[in-house]
Amino acid sequence: MQRTALRLLSLLAAATFAPPAAGQTARGLPAPPVARVIARTDTMHGDVRVDNYFWLRERQNPEVIRYLEAENRYTDTAMAPTRRLQETLFQEIMGRTRQTDTNVPDRMGPYLYYSRTEEGKQYPIFARRRGSMEAPEEVLLDANQMAEGKRFFSLGGFEVSPDHGMLAFSVDTTGSERFTLMVKDLRTGRVDPEHVDSVYSGLAWAADNRTLFYTKTDSAHRPDRVFRHTVGTPAARDQLVFHDPDVLFRVGVYRTRDNAYVVIASGGFTTSDARVVPADRPGEPFRLVAPREKDVLYTVEHQEGRFVIRTNADGANNFKLVTAPESDPSRANWRELVPERPTVLLATFDVFRDYLVLYERTDALRQIRVRDIRGGGEHVIAFDEPVYTAAPGSNPEYDTRTLRFGYQSMVTPYSVYDYDMATRRRELRKQTEVLGGYDPSLYATERTWARAADGAMVPVSLVYKKPLVRDGSRPLLLYAYGSYGTSTDPTFSTANLSLLDRGVVFAIAHVRGGQEMGRAWYDQGKMLNKRNTFSDFIAAAEHLVAQRYTSSQRLAIRGVSAGGLLMGAVVNMRPDLFRVVVADVPFVDVINTMADASIPLTTGEWEQWGNPANEAEYRYLLSYSPYENVERKAYPVMLVTAGLNDPRVPYWEPAKWVARLRTMKTDDNLLLLRTNMGAGHGGSSGRYDAVRETAFRYAFILHHLGVER
Repeated sequence: MQRTALRLLSLLAAATFAPPAAGQTARGLPAPPVARVIARTDTMHGDVRVDNYFWLRERQNPEVIRYLEAENRYTDTAMAPTRRLQETLFQEIMGRTRQTDTNVPDRMGPYLYYSRTEEGKQYPIFARRRGSMEAPEEVLLDANQMAEGKRFFSLGGFEVSPDHGMLAFSVDTTGSERFTLMVKDLRTGRVDPEHVDSVYSGLAWAADNRTLFYTKTDSAHRPDRVFRHTVGTPAARDQLVFHDPDVLFRVGVYRTRDNAYVVIASGGFTTSDARVVPADRPGEPFRLVAPREKDVLYTVEHQEGRFVIRTNADGANNFKLVTAPESDPSRANWRELVPERPTVLLATFDVFRDYLVLYERTDALRQIRVRDIRGGGEHVIAFDEPVYTAAPGSNPEYDTRTLRFGYQSMVTPYSVYDYDMATRRRELRKQTEVLGGYDPSLYATERTWARAADGAMVPVSLVYKKPLVRDGSRPLLLYAYGSYGTSTDPTFSTANLSLLDRGVVFAIAHVRGGQEMGRAWYDQGKMLNKRNTFSDFIAAAEHLVAQRYTSSQRLAIRGVSAGGLLMGAVVNMRPDLFRVVVADVPFVDVINTMADASIPLTTGEWEQWGNPANEAEYRYLLSYSPYENVERKAYPVMLVTAGLNDPRVPYWEPAKWVARLRTMKTDDNLLLLRTNMGAGHGGSSGRYDAVRETAFRYAFILHHLGVER
């Protein structure tokens, strides 16, 4: 959408509308906060753009903090009638949750590693036992102790050395995702006083149990460097072993599953490369596997004296596996192991000594394929439910024939299985317990297909409490993401039972931009195809209304982060289609963010969204950017959330969007902004606090859908 002089005049005029007088709102609430207008003018490709709320980026400005706090107070006042419902929802969710619990342990060498929770405590405890779960417990980290006195706490990397004597871990205490690296001697319990700040989460030990590789970030929070640290030496002596100056690339480090190599992976959305060093010779220079080539992606593993590589080279859009010799793994020596298949996406893979495991997607379902590299046979693990998801477990052991995977559906709680790849027998190790007598037979899950504007068929997964009478009277919450190739799987949610038991249908629209239907599904939902994501979602909503699963007046929608961008786009395009909108940490200030290379994630995402410096990409971004496309019209009831320390979607994006919506919308529908002043992109870090946030969100949805019980 090209800007014109007429459009500029309309923006300037909008800034002059008087805010509602105090106490004069349709719902009897005090007038909402009004952000001060400070016009900032930018010119790009001949367009003059006026941004009245650019100043909200000034985090150190006390007026910004006062504005956010005023919005929070207004939200608390508006939500006061739902406080009893919020508490009811919180108690319901916690009442279904076994609060003192232990996960299934992972065997690593002589130890069983696991985490557990204790009732009343916000965070997990990480521990191990030698030999069996009957042996004495050794607590490695108690996150509750580490989080004392802090508003936020998150554990990033967590890597035990090969001899099980050292633990490297990183912590974030603000939500900014700027981690501090620490090393603990598990034999003495002593934490090395040498800490390394501003690291990213990737860590990898060498075989000598003294050498540790880690990544650090640049000023834009891009992981761009790998350092080598020797335990017991000052961090100031750490050696830089790799730096990628290309702003489109992000760097990570890991150890292959057989522990033979340490790998430095550097990549963007369309191109990548990797470097390796033998884990038992960490002081040697890293060796390039294959030079980066435009639009060629590859990832590296190692198995029985060869490299196994997943790649899209040579037109393998859905990816294939190749092998390469250790002596010279360059492209000329790649040999096909698993061919690309047009209807099956090879999402990722695992290597074991005698087996190769392929994790695939086809027809919006996940499947697990096991190949015996000795005998040559292969099989797909069968699952009974028509709509489900299955995903790899941690599988730290290389020399084993046991594959651990997780299985769930929208009616089956998360279940951990150990699968014997030789006998094809599976053992259920644990299913997440739902307290209070959960009966899955009372609920049903199904899949329906919506026809998009261009004829593409969009899968939609649903779950509801039986019986379902399709007369349009049921309230429905429709969720979607649709970006970065991230697929949204039909998973089980204990919290969602509070919606289902109140008659709400929960649905997921698997829109383009994810990879549910293969790599092409992603390609058709990014860059200059991004609007397909929005039209797919609208088609899914219209389909659910037309098929009488719900009606527009009973339809709520929700998206998070890039899914919040989806919410902003569709609410501008079809505000009449939805009753309630929840946009959590939404990416909505698209032009300003993508034009500012100093903002975390921006440069790498020029290959995801586009770069406004390119006029064609600028015009396309401008056609859907939620902030720029707010118009004078009626909007649904809306809840928008933000995190003050969010490095992925800065708090000012949702704040600016809400400020602009307040000046433009012509209705009396409630518009709320809630900013977590002590957290980042994922909200509160403690599990009880996170459930309270869910209860708040669901109370908002239920209240405005007219479901009060």
